[in-house]
Amino acid sequence: MLRQCVRVQLNTKLTIEQELSDWLKRALEQAGGQSLPADADVSVSPTVREEFGDYQCNAAMTLAKAFQQKPRDLATAAMAAADSHPAVARVDIAGAGFINIHLWDDWLAEAVAALSVDARLGVPVLGAGRTVILDYSSPNVAKPMHIGHIRSTVIGNALDRMYRFLGFRVIADNHLGDWGTQFGILIHGFRHFADRAAYEKEPIEELERIYVKSYERTQTDPAWLEAARAELVKLQRGDAENLALWRSFVDHSLREFERIYARLGVRFDLVRGESWYNDRLPELVARLEALGLARESDGALCVFSDGAMPPDEDPLLRHEGGEWKPAPCIVRKSDGGFNYAATDLATILSREEEFAPDAIIYVTDERQQLHFRQVFHIARKIGARARLVHVWFGLMRLPEGTFSTRQGNVIKLERLLDEAEARALAIVRENDPSMPEDQQREVARCVGIGAVKYADLSQNPQSLVTFTWDKALTLEGNSAPYLQYAYARISSVRVKYAERFPGNDPDAYPIRFSAPVERRLALQLLRFPDALRRAALQYRPNVLADYLYETAQIYSRFYQTAPFLRAEEGLRESRVRLCGITARVLKQGLQLLGIETLDRI
Repeated sequence: MLRQCVRVQLNTKLTIEQELSDWLKRALEQAGGQSLPADADVSVSPTVREEFGDYQCNAAMTLAKAFQQKPRDLATAAMAAADSHPAVARVDIAGAGFINIHLWDDWLAEAVAALSVDARLGVPVLGAGRTVILDYSSPNVAKPMHIGHIRSTVIGNALDRMYRFLGFRVIADNHLGDWGTQFGILIHGFRHFADRAAYEKEPIEELERIYVKSYERTQTDPAWLEAARAELVKLQRGDAENLALWRSFVDHSLREFERIYARLGVRFDLVRGESWYNDRLPELVARLEALGLARESDGALCVFSDGAMPPDEDPLLRHEGGEWKPAPCIVRKSDGGFNYAATDLATILSREEEFAPDAIIYVTDERQQLHFRQVFHIARKIGARARLVHVWFGLMRLPEGTFSTRQGNVIKLERLLDEAEARALAIVRENDPSMPEDQQREVARCVGIGAVKYADLSQNPQSLVTFTWDKALTLEGNSAPYLQYAYARISSVRVKYAERFPGNDPDAYPIRFSAPVERRLALQLLRFPDALRRAALQYRPNVLADYLYETAQIYSRFYQTAPFLRAEEGLRESRVRLCGITARVLKQGLQLLGIETLDRI
C-alpha cells in the first residue's frame, strides 16, 4: 500500500507509544460508547515478532467485561471507529482480540530522519515543571566506600541523569551517615587506639582500623560498650572536644568521597548528613505526640498502628502466630536518643519546605524496605505531600558470603576501580600496542570504569548480585566495552564516508529502506524515547541497558548484510545516516547510564 510521504514533526510532549496509546484509547471509548474505567490500562508495546506488526495492544481483552462485549468484537469495533493516524498503515485483529499495529515505511523513515536533527533524539520533556529529589549513595562517614556502595551510587546516578534528560528538575542529595551510635564507638576507640601519624597519612584507613577494633571490644567488654555510649551522649550534647573529633572525621571523609565520585563521574547538588536535621528532631517528636501518633512504650517513644488500614497493608503490624501484632516504629529510644526514623521524617519535612518536590526517591538496599514503609506511612499522617518512593535493590555479596565493615572483609571501591582500569589497560596494550601511552590509559579508564558500572546497571536492580572480578570486568558480550566499541566502530563510518566522498552531505539525502534489516534498525532507533521513559519511570536502568544492547546487535546485523560505502548513491547516504543516528543513540544512552564513550578504542 502506497501513500504520499508526509514530513514528520516530532511530538515534543509524547513518545510514539504514548501517541498510539492515546489514539487507541479514543477508539475504544467510541466503540464502547462510554469513558474508560479510571484504572484502565490502554498501552501499546513493541511486538515480539515482526510478523505481528510493529506495536501491539491487549486492552480489548481487559476492557471487554466493562463494555459487555467479546474482546475480539470490541477490538474490531474500535478499529472501525478509529480516526486515521499518520503513522499507522494498517491494524490487524489477532487471536482473542490482540490489536497489532503496522507503521507506514515512509512515515518511519521520516520519523527517524527527524531524529538526526533533533538534539534530544525525540525524547519529550515529560518532567517540565516537576521537581524530584533523588537520595542515593549515602555512605557512612569515617568508613571507606566499598563495593556495597556501588549499587546505590550507580543506580541512583543513572536515574539522576535520566530524570534530568526527561526535563525534571532534579536535586541529587547525598544523605551521609554522619551521626549516630557508631561515632561513640569510634571516638572512644580513637582515644585509645589512634596512631596519629597514620591518621594524618591515611585518615580513612586508620579510622576503619580503629572502628573495627573498638567495635570488636564492645562485643566482649560491657564496660567498653558503656563508655562508647557515654562518648556518644557527650557528642550529642555538644561537647567541644568530641565535636572537634567528629568534624575532623567528617572533613577527611568528604575529601575521600569526592575523590571516588570524581572517578565515577558522579555529582551531587546537596551533601547533607543526618546531623543537618538534628535540631529539627525535638520539634518532630513533639508534633507526633500532639497529633496523637506517638506514645511511650518501655521508655521509648513509638508510633503504633491506628487500625485505619487493612492489617495486611499496615506497616505498623506484623503477622505472627496466626494473628496480627504491633510492629511499632521507634522515633526516640529509651535513652533519649533519636533514631533513623526520626531523622528521615524530619528530612522529608525539611525537603518539602525548601524544595516543594513532587517526588522524593530513595535508592537503598532491600533491608530497608520495612523502614521506609513505616516512615512513608507516618510522613503521610503528618501531612507530607510529595510522592515518596523507595527504589530498593538486592544486596551485593562475595562468593563466600556477606561482607561487613565491622568484620573488615570488604573490597574497597577504590581497589575495584584500580583493578578495573589495570585489567582494561592490559587488554588495550595487547590489542593496540601502537597507541600512545596516555591514550591507552584514557581508553583503559573509560573502559574499566564503564565495565564496572554496566555490570551492575544491566541487571534488574532487585536481583541479588554475587560479586566476582571476572563478572564485573568482562569485556565481552552484554557489557559496556562491547557497547563502547560498537559506538567507536559506528562513528568511524561517517569519517570514512567523508574521506571517500569529500564535500558530500549524507543528511541531504532521504532515508529509505531496501532491506528488512534497515527498517528493523530504524524502528529500533525510534523506540529510544520509550525505552528511556520506561527505564526512568520504572526505576530500572537495566531497561535502557537492554535497549542499547539490542540496538548494537541489530546494527551488527545491518553492518554485516548491507554494504555502506559500496552501495549506489542515495542508498549509500541513507545507510550512512542510519549509522550516524545509531551512534548518537548509543552515545546518549550510555551517557545516561553514566558511561563514557570514545571515538577510538
